[in-house]
Amino acid sequence: MKSYIKAAAAAATLTALGLAVSGCSTGGGSAAEEGPLTVWIMGDSGANFEELVAPWVEESGTEVEVVAVPWDGIDERLTTAVASGSGPDLLQVGLSKLRTFADAGALMPLDDQLGDHPGLAAENFPDGIAGEASAVNGETVSIPWVSDTRVLFTRTDILAENGIDAPPATWDELRADAKTLAGRGEGQYGYYIPQWDSPLPVFMTWSNGGDIIDADGNVDFDTPEFDAAVDTYTGLYADGSVPTNSDFDQTQGFISGVAPMLISGPYLAKSIADSAPELEGSWTVSPVPAGSGSATSVFAGSNLAVWHNTDQVDQSLELLEYLSEPETQLEWFEINGELPTNVDALADETLLSDPLVQVYAEQLADARILPLVPNWDGGVGADLLTALNSIALNGEDRETAIETLITKSDGVSVN
Repeated sequence: MKSYIKAAAAAATLTALGLAVSGCSTGGGSAAEEGPLTVWIMGDSGANFEELVAPWVEESGTEVEVVAVPWDGIDERLTTAVASGSGPDLLQVGLSKLRTFADAGALMPLDDQLGDHPGLAAENFPDGIAGEASAVNGETVSIPWVSDTRVLFTRTDILAENGIDAPPATWDELRADAKTLAGRGEGQYGYYIPQWDSPLPVFMTWSNGGDIIDADGNVDFDTPEFDAAVDTYTGLYADGSVPTNSDFDQTQGFISGVAPMLISGPYLAKSIADSAPELEGSWTVSPVPAGSGSATSVFAGSNLAVWHNTDQVDQSLELLEYLSEPETQLEWFEINGELPTNVDALADETLLSDPLVQVYAEQLADARILPLVPNWDGGVGADLLTALNSIALNGEDRETAIETLITKSDGVSVN
């Protein structure tokens, strides 16, 4: 895809702009007023984020220190930062952790600040993102940053070779196709289930017309719709259609054809295109399969938030406003493969001319956020995966495993 912002590509070197990468935070809360802004960026996107903010650094004269925090290391980093009182100035927060960060008191409430920063106003973002996905207990504590939904990736060439002429549109079709593809021989599979992916069984439940939250806001796994999701999830393992090793590499598995179907986010498309350009035309994306209801996916985006006791509030909000501009978000899609949240960026004609983006946009129209229960990743989400993986991988009695899950989640609420 062509460059959206030529100026950013022609920016001065990182050294000249004063950008730095550090393996650990120096602590924005205790930094001097004139010190650099420390930004925690999740995963391995630190270098790309440096490129993105380079024009702002040059124009503002404010240095930015980018700290790349592994997704599986954020809980420990948060605990340490809250205990010490010294965190970053800005940080990326995955939606599944928004409630956890807010409950820990790590995020600055922003409602009183937004009037002075029109670029951060709710009308710049889609309704479902600006409200439900940015606030906790009615208080705005973050600003939308990345629109991330899950879609179905398929190696259409491999499906065609095995008599499958289109990506599966339902979970029943996917299970049948996956079993066919797994029959190609030893070490070949039809589908890949990440054993760490707690949203998957949730949107399987949604696709059956159900929910895991009852009318009173309580977690509820005792429903026929969730039971059907368990059938699909564990059935794929029972069919021998998915790899059982926990360290399976989804990108390489897809590129090699070992696992020619999987569900992931738009970032995977960039990884495939960059790593295996020779596969162009041999793979596609489509909406996630439907169950007995609609093809509903998860909105798994991430937000940017201001650390609760930063002494560089103005600079942090100015950078946050820059990051929310349509041009900046379009540039981030180009260099990192993650979709915008700004409504004008999402409506960009060049962006929407990409056939893959058209599918992402279609799926975003039927996507929901995970319930904002306390500590999803370490609590309900972890218990959900423990139950399902114990059945699928260890042969635990299904009824016992689900009853244990129901007992552990009893009394957990979004309220």
